[in-house]
Amino acid sequence: MTSPVTSPATSPATGRFHGVGVGPGDPELLTLKAARLIGDADVVAYHAGPGKESNARRTAAGLLRPGVVEEVLVYPVTTGATEHPGGYTGALAVFYEESAQRLAAHLVAGRDVVLLSEGDPLFYGSYMYMHDRLAERFETEVVPGVPAFAAAAAAVASPLVRQTDVLTVLPGTLPEPELARRLADTDGAIIMKLGRTFPAVRRALAAAGRLEHAMYVERASMPAQRWLPVADVDPATVPYFSLVVVAGDSRHGRRTRDTGLPDVAAAAGVPAATEAAELLVVGLGPGPDRWLTAEVSAALAEVDHVVGYAPYVDRVPQRAGLTRHASGNSVEIDRARLALELAARGERVAVVSGGDAGVFGMATAVHEAAEAAGAEGREDLAGVPVRVLPGVSAVQAVAARAGAPIGGDFAVMSLSDRLKPWAVVERRLRAVAEADLVLAVYNPASRSRTEQVVRAQKTLLEVLPADTVVVVGRDVGRAEESLHVTTLAELDAASIDMKCLLIVGCAQTRVTSSGRVWTSRSVPDRAEG
Repeated sequence: MTSPVTSPATSPATGRFHGVGVGPGDPELLTLKAARLIGDADVVAYHAGPGKESNARRTAAGLLRPGVVEEVLVYPVTTGATEHPGGYTGALAVFYEESAQRLAAHLVAGRDVVLLSEGDPLFYGSYMYMHDRLAERFETEVVPGVPAFAAAAAAVASPLVRQTDVLTVLPGTLPEPELARRLADTDGAIIMKLGRTFPAVRRALAAAGRLEHAMYVERASMPAQRWLPVADVDPATVPYFSLVVVAGDSRHGRRTRDTGLPDVAAAAGVPAATEAAELLVVGLGPGPDRWLTAEVSAALAEVDHVVGYAPYVDRVPQRAGLTRHASGNSVEIDRARLALELAARGERVAVVSGGDAGVFGMATAVHEAAEAAGAEGREDLAGVPVRVLPGVSAVQAVAARAGAPIGGDFAVMSLSDRLKPWAVVERRLRAVAEADLVLAVYNPASRSRTEQVVRAQKTLLEVLPADTVVVVGRDVGRAEESLHVTTLAELDAASIDMKCLLIVGCAQTRVTSSGRVWTSRSVPDRAEG
């Protein structure tokens, strides 16, 4: 049923819209407020699948008063198969718009509308699509409900998380590698939206090392409720109304409060070894998997632990037996120390770094940590054998995209003054410019360093011509990649951020008619003077 909808401003008394959570299925888990609003409503609306009874309506059935108007919002489709020209998404968009119009007609007529929602209205619920369309037009109230995962956790009677544990709620529709990665990186976990996704979910749990402690719960709180270990579930029997509970207590390797790195002594339960294992420090390249070397791929397939900055650790596929140790960007020595500790205990460890680990990467940090450990008398750490596996560096990637700007002599510098004073940076910039070397600039800017590019540009212009070629590469190798060729004088310093790498040319750098940048290998005698 539909009718013209008028604005609340022109209507003397519009009805109130309530999104009411009815919980996971047991009517006794309804809140008192939900029960009162359902009993007082002029209109009770609820969603239902084609040819199916509404679970939300069944839960609230004993509260509906005689004569209440019921609006059944029947989905046009519950899978991706539809003849709608816009596909599954297009069909549902039309359905939600038409449903909102039906409810708006009652509200404009002054009737209070309660839209029932399984679990909680704002947690993976269809209510939200009605809220998006009606909340700004009508007085709206959302009444929370017990979510299904809370009932499932209660059913298996296993604590989800405690103290500083992290709970992650994941849809089973995530790509399998991403699901495995997230499961490995969290303490407690809930996996929703199973059904046909169950086989991939089980494989992801196994890859993350969480299958043994994962519990499957079906129709939590309902009469047909059942639960059993995920490993024992027949995939052919899994309905949509099911989820997986992974208790935080099953997580091995608690993180320390200060650095986000695991407490090795209390963590992985790794016993001391009589002989240290070789510690690998590997470069993952600038981003695309195709730029990962075969040597590094083989090494990562063999190690037991991966240690590194979180975005780099995320690039390593999760698999059974692999423990991931991710941390922030400013604790290089801490994570290097962690890697040395693990390797000293005989564990096979890879420290990962973006680009090439030896170019402003973790290779140096590992050696620095080993040297500091030796000074402390920790010869077991100082003596860990370290091997660095090269990777494609960012300067190589940007240069290749531009043409051949580093075909001649070149220098590489970082504009970060976190580990060296700016006076040193400025002196080196001037020396490179006076030597007429091509200059690759790493770390040109960050959120906290916004003036360095301006100052570097000014310093270089004191020595180099204004028309010196500059290449700006941003996110090279990724979907957002861009490459811009400009001059030193016209470089827009404000446009440079932490995702950029700059290549400043020299006297032998040219730009072709097609925009390719290259530097001659030949240097005239006059250039030496």
